[in-house]
Amino acid sequence: MYLVLIGWLYVTLLMAVAEALSAQGTVLGAVITFVLYGLLPMSVALYILGTPARKRAIRARQRAAAAAPAPSVGQPDAGRHAPAAAEQGGIAPVGKEP
Repeated sequence: MYLVLIGWLYVTLLMAVAEALSAQGTVLGAVITFVLYGLLPMSVALYILGTPARKRAIRARQRAAAAAPAPSVGQPDAGRHAPAAAEQGGIAPVGKEP
């Protein structure tokens, strides 16, 4: 897969050099040629061909998360801080005086 990518980028690089060095060509035209014929199509192809590897990585992360030990049910807060008390005097409901 990477061999085709490197080969195509080499061909488009040579196309861009030929564009830049020709009598009627410009450096801007060479850059546009390299980007539109080389970088853009190969980035799309690499993204599409890399999809199975990304899916495998996502599944592996999900399996690792599922295999992680679950927190104990008796202690919802694993920190060593005291639990917070309920606030007094919040916002009164509509139509009620505090």
